[in-house]
Amino acid sequence: MSTLAIDLRSPCVEDAIALCRAHDDTWRYAYRGIIPGRELERMVMRRGEDWWQRAIRNRGRRMLIATVAGELAGYASFGRNRVASIPVSGEIFELYVRPEYHGLGLGRRLLTCSRAALDELGWPGLGIWALRDNEDACRFYLSMGGVETARGSETFGTTTLEKIAFTWS
Repeated sequence: MSTLAIDLRSPCVEDAIALCRAHDDTWRYAYRGIIPGRELERMVMRRGEDWWQRAIRNRGRRMLIATVAGELAGYASFGRNRVASIPVSGEIFELYVRPEYHGLGLGRRLLTCSRAALDELGWPGLGIWALRDNEDACRFYLSMGGVETARGSETFGTTTLEKIAFTWS
């Protein structure tokens, strides 16, 4: 009998290369065909290994990584809500799972543990933004009990895309 070891933990500086690869892969998977190609590649290229090392060292930026059999499979970053019009204190800034690990419940675990960490930090309630055209993400947040609370837009080069805020009280 064989079992997969799944672990959630805070990242260490040695995880920077794996986080960089996970970011690149997940962003290309999630946003190809939504964010214009040139803009997507610019966004991906801004986050190299050095960027991730700084993010890990920055105590104000809270993060969790999910590993499966020792391989980095996904990550979440979270902190104080940045948008005053959203009626929650905490926010997940990013939540991504590598495509080959979809369906294992890692997104659910990352969201749940990030929310618990925000509660412990004194930032109850949770908000997360998703591009409207990222249907997989929107479906996931709705399935997790998120409520569509606000809409906004984000511009990528000359393309403006609608985004949706999902919240949990």
